[in-house]
Amino acid sequence: MSQLFIVATPIGNLGDMTFRAVDVLKEVDVVACEDTRHSLKLLNHFGIHKPLVSCRARNEADAAKKIVGLLDDGKDVAYVSDAGTPAVSDPGAVLVRTVRNSGHSVLPIPGVSAFAAILSVAGFSDKEVIFAGFLPQKGLKRKTRIKKLLDTGCGVVLYESPYRILKLLGELAEIDCELRVVIARELTKMHEEVLEGNVSDLLQDFSGRVSIKGEFCIFITGNA
Repeated sequence: MSQLFIVATPIGNLGDMTFRAVDVLKEVDVVACEDTRHSLKLLNHFGIHKPLVSCRARNEADAAKKIVGLLDDGKDVAYVSDAGTPAVSDPGAVLVRTVRNSGHSVLPIPGVSAFAAILSVAGFSDKEVIFAGFLPQKGLKRKTRIKKLLDTGCGVVLYESPYRILKLLGELAEIDCELRVVIARELTKMHEEVLEGNVSDLLQDFSGRVSIKGEFCIFITGNA
């Protein structure tokens, strides 16, 4: 029976692509992508030439039905998001559920995840960690979500954009200026940076920068 493979891809450094991921992408009949133009560059780099199907957040439900049709026709399909592991703060969950409900199997091809990467360099031994992904962008929902996460006493991993990182650090400092935080910016890329300290000190650091660029992954320890 044909299968859907959920394939993790690099979050910046193409050297992080696994041998197995390359093999699977070469062997499947079709590659479904969050962004076909973005993924085409990755596939070309590894000499992979396959028919592509768009499956992004806005069209995921309809694309999932199309992919089920491909599987029904006996074609194996791989799905890749723009970077990292699909369905982890990326599209993919609707596709997985639809395909599994149709009777086809779904298999993971593990690889890079910013979530796992920041935990490996955090240096804290939190026994329980909550992955919260992206917070609501504004309003009471955002503040309430932050407080609920901190009240758990668990370690927390968040993703944030460069446009809201100062806002996030300020919100955390208002709650507890002594919170211990690890900030990873541009993980695996040329300007990669990992910083650890009190949230108030990190807020001062980033507030003094002329510009802030890159995607952020933040770990807040519950053990400090």
